[in-house]
Amino acid sequence: MSFFKKLKEKITMQTDSVTQKFKDGLSKTRNSFSERVNDLVSRYRQVDEEFFEELEEILISADVGVATVLDLIDDLKSEVKRRNIKDPQDVQAVISEKLIDIYESGEEQIGELNMQQNDLTVILFVGVNGVGKTTTIGKIAHKFKQEGKKVVMAAGDTFRAGAIEQLEVWGERVGVDVIKQSAGSDPAAVMYDAVQSAKARKADVLLCDTAGRLQNKVNLMKELEKVKRVIEREIPGAPHEVLLVLDATTGQNALSQAKTFSEATNVTGIVLTKLDGTAKGGIVLAIRNELKLPVKFVGLGEKVDDLQPFDTEQYIYGLFANAVEEETEKEA
Repeated sequence: MSFFKKLKEKITMQTDSVTQKFKDGLSKTRNSFSERVNDLVSRYRQVDEEFFEELEEILISADVGVATVLDLIDDLKSEVKRRNIKDPQDVQAVISEKLIDIYESGEEQIGELNMQQNDLTVILFVGVNGVGKTTTIGKIAHKFKQEGKKVVMAAGDTFRAGAIEQLEVWGERVGVDVIKQSAGSDPAAVMYDAVQSAKARKADVLLCDTAGRLQNKVNLMKELEKVKRVIEREIPGAPHEVLLVLDATTGQNALSQAKTFSEATNVTGIVLTKLDGTAKGGIVLAIRNELKLPVKFVGLGEKVDDLQPFDTEQYIYGLFANAVEEETEKEA
């Protein structure tokens, strides 16, 4: 059975609505990246050095990242040689296989949150202003509420008054309590209050917002370290997740932000927002390969349920949906 047919079978085991969200959300990347790959394989009669050079350019333009692309091209060359592939059309499925290999390398659970059983789970959100951090927290609060969990949100971004108000709007919208203090308050004090309130309410999940300024990295690091210390003192082992929120439309800039925040705090996973708004969805692979961090959620649209847990097969299908459908129709 061909790789694309196997991929289609895996996808059909999941809900159609999720598949559609990934397909729609990745349409800009697919129309740019996949169409260029289609054009490439149709123009070449054989798989030669020139073919790989063009493929390299296509991958870099999709923001897969130079280091990742060079590794990928080397792997592809070896695989093409090993399988004795001559027809460029056959390379497309091999590219998909290798992209999945890149993402699924590593021992940690891909995409799964570290949830505490019968105890409070604390999730800390970090990231610069403007990436959709507060909106992400609201959407994840909605997701947990839909699952029947009791959720509390902490307005720890006291540097920006608008962030507190925005989180309160989300709290009202999804029916979740927001613990806050006035703008300019000590974020660590907000976190202390939030932990005590979450415990008193017997909450399942505490979602914590933090300030998003990067201008002074030393201050950012000190603030995040203090916030983490307070949380850990009150709940040993917490925060259970530190999720870095990145804007997919910023491409390689998102990668440099990830490096900075990884230095400042122990980031455990990425939330990639606005993936539907960019043609450079390859950034998912660059993050995974260069930072060894799993993407836990992706933003595939504006609606409250358009923030989806990341799924490798759905992602690859979203990139190659046209080729997958064409091949499975031929084999039908």
